[in-house]
Amino acid sequence: MIEVKDLQKTYKGRKSKRVEALRGVSFSCEPGKVFGLLGPNGAGKTTALRIISTALRPTGGEGRVMGKDIVRESAEVRRNVGFLSTNTGLYGRLTPREVLWYFGRLFQMPPGEIESRIQELTTTFGMDEFLDRACDKLSTGMRQKVNIARTVLHSPPVIVFDEPTTGLDVITAKSIVEFIERCREEGRTVIFSTHHMTEVDRLCDQIGIIDSGQLAFLGEIDEFREKYGQHLDEGFIKLIEEQAA
Repeated sequence: MIEVKDLQKTYKGRKSKRVEALRGVSFSCEPGKVFGLLGPNGAGKTTALRIISTALRPTGGEGRVMGKDIVRESAEVRRNVGFLSTNTGLYGRLTPREVLWYFGRLFQMPPGEIESRIQELTTTFGMDEFLDRACDKLSTGMRQKVNIARTVLHSPPVIVFDEPTTGLDVITAKSIVEFIERCREEGRTVIFSTHHMTEVDRLCDQIGIIDSGQLAFLGEIDEFREKYGQHLDEGFIKLIEEQAA
């Protein structure tokens, strides 16, 4: 479903200094699997996820989603991907229902399908009580539920989540984790980043750990434990410290 090879991204930093956000990252994600892309802040996780979702163009390397090239066939890729960014905003004056209708029309969904999906997602995320309330009146957890509903409204086979539970209360975070589990059961491909190792332990079939724009580890959870110990958070710190050394 997702395959990237030698992915590179270079920016111009301060005083035209060259910043290498990604330096030859390669991995793949399979249908019905959850892939965790982990790493410290500034490691390149969000850059990689934005490139996969076609929000950014890579400087070098290549990527494919469902066999479609992320650069040359970006429009087709976007039809098959749901992308939740860490800084996705909502239109404050619109209600969640209006936001979902707006994005449904952008995806050229038939009106009947939009309405049925809104009803389905409202039930899934418990949005009945605020579905017709202005988005700027919603709590952080409510807005995140709306954002995720927007992300999966068009039933994409590939879902990209960038830190979906950051800043959420325990109950809301639990509902999102359960939704990701449901996506895996439905055979979708999910790739997500997180700083919560309990989520990694519960959800991920495979992980990739990025540090300074390069993959420091790629493999199954059990492989990581064999090499770095049973506690994922301690093993993660150990790996990053090894990289720094």
